[in-house]
Amino acid sequence: MTLVVGVSTDVVSYDEWLVARKELLAKEKEFTKLRDSMNAERRKLPMVEVDKDYVFDGLQGKTRLLDLFEGRAQLIVHHFMFDPDWEAGCPACSLAADNMGHLAHLHARNTSLALVSRAPFAKLQQYKERMGWNIPWYSSYHSDFNYDFHVTLDESVAPVEYNYLTKNELVQMGVPVDAGQSMEVPGISTFLRDGERVFHTYTTYARGTDLLIGTFNYLDLTALGRQEDWEQPSGRSDGNGKTWLRRHDEYDHSFESESHCHSEKSDL
Repeated sequence: MTLVVGVSTDVVSYDEWLVARKELLAKEKEFTKLRDSMNAERRKLPMVEVDKDYVFDGLQGKTRLLDLFEGRAQLIVHHFMFDPDWEAGCPACSLAADNMGHLAHLHARNTSLALVSRAPFAKLQQYKERMGWNIPWYSSYHSDFNYDFHVTLDESVAPVEYNYLTKNELVQMGVPVDAGQSMEVPGISTFLRDGERVFHTYTTYARGTDLLIGTFNYLDLTALGRQEDWEQPSGRSDGNGKTWLRRHDEYDHSFESESHCHSEKSDL
């Protein structure tokens, strides 16, 4: 029967529902164990020492990568998409920042979290105040940081690479990579320090950041899901990709949110 417009839903007895639910639970447990195993493999990855002296702009002025740790052993950097020419940050990255929660819990595990973007620091601060965040945010505007970690793609600065694929591989997969045009892309990197030495331990891109967005995980538990066109079963979408997504203070507005973000579902 149809309970929601365009959505066909089976309605059964509780006993029938329980059989189906237990079948799915077995798969969920299998997924959880597989994820635990994959997390263990991630922790076993080798590291690369960061030998470049990256300098950022922050509240305290010029700031080294080491300073982003705030004295803690670990650092998580969210590569927040904010081109210097934009007047506001990426809506999808803004959603991710909205979902980061209270940093005290990360700090209790000797871990710091920071946002890094190419936009000038004054522009970041203005947007941060608009969004009501208290997450440390740094500008890499005068740094190679974004290019070295492949979250700003610009052939005039560095060879294009994203999610460990070359430009030719990306083009063959149908991923839009505009020659001669700078492009911001999402990613998260993690670092470990030993005294004054900093090590790059992990970077993930594209849908590798998906599990960190609590809003998506909550929606994934529901019958309608995220209501995006790539999801199965079909018929629950109200539009293409992330066209529904707004910054949290824009949902009452009728205008389309800027579509700078390359965050639609893909096989990347």
